[in-house]
Amino acid sequence: MIDLNLLRTFVAVHQAGSFTAAAHLLGLSQPTVTAQIRALERRLGRELFERLPRGVAPSPYAEELAARLAPPLDALATAAGADRGPGEAPVAPVHLAGPAELMGARVLPELADLIGRGVRLRITLGLTDPLLAELRAGRHDLVIASTRPRGRTLEAMPLLDEEFVLVAAPVWARRIGGPRRVAEEGPAALDAVPLITYAEDLPIARRYWRYVFGQRLTRQAAVTVPDLRGVLAAVVAGAGFSVLPRYLCLAELASGALVPLHVPADAPLNTGFLVQRPGVPANPHVALVRDHLLRVGKSW
Repeated sequence: MIDLNLLRTFVAVHQAGSFTAAAHLLGLSQPTVTAQIRALERRLGRELFERLPRGVAPSPYAEELAARLAPPLDALATAAGADRGPGEAPVAPVHLAGPAELMGARVLPELADLIGRGVRLRITLGLTDPLLAELRAGRHDLVIASTRPRGRTLEAMPLLDEEFVLVAAPVWARRIGGPRRVAEEGPAALDAVPLITYAEDLPIARRYWRYVFGQRLTRQAAVTVPDLRGVLAAVVAGAGFSVLPRYLCLAELASGALVPLHVPADAPLNTGFLVQRPGVPANPHVALVRDHLLRVGKSW
């Protein structure tokens, strides 16, 4: 019989992608994790991981072994945690990460009921690529990502489709002649209007131009704000126009504080994903948060 602790350490290294990250997850020292993996490799007679300058890469045998071991080990940990009696330590917090705008406008309000039922959250805000790297290293339980991660080290589930809208304050809509002129002349109708955007490389606006107008966006931004809520505030105040996710400006469009400058027959969409490491989460509240978000995300 192989020591269950060796198998548990193996699965942690496979999921985290490094001995150091796995040690953090397990509450062990890095030398202990290294020694346990070497002991398991001797026991199996196979090399499980290729040591890289940063982290490790699983062998094909390790990939197959992890696929067989992770579900029963995670289920065992979940079952053991379910037997916690009165007065024992509460379930660990769920570490959830994602973009600041979506977390504030959609995710946290939807999780209010779960918080009232005893779920504890630790929220991290940031960009998709760094957050996914941190998820692989074991720093988060769930990440809301704007793109699907590559490879088999993470499991991604579609969460929502973001629709993008071209908007400005009413004063600018009147000045340029409204959506009709944009429909007739295309983006040239906006040449005199300052562009407010998220970043210097105009990521959202460039996509809108390419998808809707079939053109490359070459102009520079008048204002960049690395938070779409700041972009929204500037556009509502009359600073210029922008392309924003519809969910973020629903109230402003309904009240008339913002006006759509173009209504394409096929608006550009971006699919957001809820991402986790493979296997059944050891913390039952992670599955609770995940399943709740996947359910409510269909209405977003």
